[in-house]
Amino acid sequence: MGPFQLTLPNIGKAPLIFSWGELARQANGSIVVSYADTVVLVTVCVSKEPSQNLEFLPLVVEYQERTYAMGKIPGGFIKREGRPKDTEILCARLIDRPLRPLFPKGFLHEVQIIGMVLSSDGKNDPDVLSINGASCALLLSDIPFTAPVGAVRIGKLNGEFIVNPTYEERDKSSMDIVIAGSEEKIIMMEGKFREVKEEEVLEAIKFAHPFIREIINAQIKIREKVGKEKANFPFYQPPQELADLVKEVALSQLEEIYGLVKKEERESALSQIVEEVSKKVEEKGLPATPQEIKVVFYEIEKRFVREKILKEKKRPDSRKLDEVRSIECKVSILPRTHGSAIFTRGQTQALAITTLGTSSDEQLIEALEGEKSKHFMLHYTFPPFSVGETKPLRGPTRREIGHGALAEKSLLSVIPPKEEFPYTIRVVSEILESNGSSSMATVSAASLSLMDAGVPIKKPVGGIALGLVKEGSSYAILTDIAGVEDHYGDMDFKVAGTEEGVTAIQLDLKIDGLDYGLIEESLKKAKQARLLVLKKMNDALALPREGISKYAPKIKSFKIDLDKIGEVIGPGGKTIRRIIREYNVTVDIDDETGTVSVVAETEESLNRAVEEILNLTKEIQVGDIFTGKITKIVNFGAFCEIIPGKIGLIHISEISDKYVKEVRDFVKEGDIVRVKVINIDSQGRLTLSMKQVS
Repeated sequence: MGPFQLTLPNIGKAPLIFSWGELARQANGSIVVSYADTVVLVTVCVSKEPSQNLEFLPLVVEYQERTYAMGKIPGGFIKREGRPKDTEILCARLIDRPLRPLFPKGFLHEVQIIGMVLSSDGKNDPDVLSINGASCALLLSDIPFTAPVGAVRIGKLNGEFIVNPTYEERDKSSMDIVIAGSEEKIIMMEGKFREVKEEEVLEAIKFAHPFIREIINAQIKIREKVGKEKANFPFYQPPQELADLVKEVALSQLEEIYGLVKKEERESALSQIVEEVSKKVEEKGLPATPQEIKVVFYEIEKRFVREKILKEKKRPDSRKLDEVRSIECKVSILPRTHGSAIFTRGQTQALAITTLGTSSDEQLIEALEGEKSKHFMLHYTFPPFSVGETKPLRGPTRREIGHGALAEKSLLSVIPPKEEFPYTIRVVSEILESNGSSSMATVSAASLSLMDAGVPIKKPVGGIALGLVKEGSSYAILTDIAGVEDHYGDMDFKVAGTEEGVTAIQLDLKIDGLDYGLIEESLKKAKQARLLVLKKMNDALALPREGISKYAPKIKSFKIDLDKIGEVIGPGGKTIRRIIREYNVTVDIDDETGTVSVVAETEESLNRAVEEILNLTKEIQVGDIFTGKITKIVNFGAFCEIIPGKIGLIHISEISDKYVKEVRDFVKEGDIVRVKVINIDSQGRLTLSMKQVS
């Protein structure tokens, strides 16, 4: 059957087209989503047997950007796509997050969503198409997913909101945010901003919602036409007798340990309770596996914790709802790194290290919009010891890549442009302890580390994470959530920014969405907490250090006229090779912009190399001073080469204030001297003076 299409003409600058019935027909559900010349195929499949893991929804999301979509062949020795790129992992997470909370509780069959970019125009990002395609494919399938999601990207140019901006528009925009929601609520957000006010963020959300509704209505229409009948999958529900027994044994003991501040004490106490519960279950002869007992116990604990927060306004570590844990900041921790800082909030601790490099250290990225380079990057690591566990150390996990990307977005708007600070900047965040919101601790630690390294960031950036417990109309917003509150709560709302405004947000939910009122209140509370965090950071280091580390490379970047590049390089590269050898420097010249970057180990060699390059490219004028080399001695003076190919005469009367009888008594061939241009005749011949150089 098919192919069929449904077109939405008013979603941004191009029609949004859903196509079905032609491709991937053996999948449980499939849809093709097109926007301009960007095309994504999204498929969903479900396993026939349930997963044995009872603790989480077995949802797997994969996203692939095929190089043929850009009309290219993969580079390198192996001419096929390999492991997922960071951008693909980030998009897979973006697809997962708005859909996961909408699956029915107890559904244990593995669901795999695959998004494949079949065509890319290099202008429009396939990520929002993939979210909409995944929602529609699930809706059309026989999988028990009945709550469609719509997603759009919002930018703001010249004071006007725009829907689904192009890559070029996003680079110029004051915001770049992906918003996903249902007809009435917002389910997921992720975006970066240039210090915008909280009110402006809320305006963007409200602007996005009509387009989200339009996309959802389109999915419902398609479902009504061709949707499969939902299959009768079994849902896991623990035996009531087991639940009653666990509750009877555990509840009073949970009351006793509630309020323990230290994570390890609480976890140890919980393990003892689970052990006692297991013994009681065994004594009763109930047919329950250890995993079932744990699942039931943690469900009882979850209800207990949520009830305490809602009814008694008491958090698991005894804090008030809006209380931030104690904060400690330290800078210049490590002696040989270019910049370092430790940010500790409660039992979450991030060590951030900044390294400054040259343009050759930039990260090259082969993206859908074309090849590009990054001069600022932030990498987040989460070693197992941070939570007291043992695990093999392998490559970065999806979570590590996602947290690093969020922290990088948070700082991007305050990083100086390459023209002002010609260094490649890498920040590594090592999470040394974790008990909630290590990504926001990373933002604060990285900001301090950058300033410690002397990077002239515009303003310090701090971050905070908020949680939520909601039952019906009752709710409690929690500031600075700890691990247990994240685990048993309904929301993880991360907000980063300066004193002036928001630089990044990320909203993840376990419920079916937030209304505008809750979002507005959360943003206000996040601002209050962020200002407190920034104050603590400023107490440690309020401004970037005036100079960079003595261990960092010395770099100067400047521009020359394009028609002067040849003079700097010289015939066959002779001139540039001599400068590199003589001053022990590295020189890079961009032949498209005329930007010259000189890297040296010492300030002296850097300044001398830069001076020579500038001399090579400047128009020589009377009064200019040069460092030149004596090339020839004659009776009436000496000839001096001030720049390659430019030789002038130092008359015997201009060699010294003293009487000069023999030129060789004062200078010899090969001597390096400072000279001043005192005359240029009509034929361009130079007259130089040594004695007039002050």
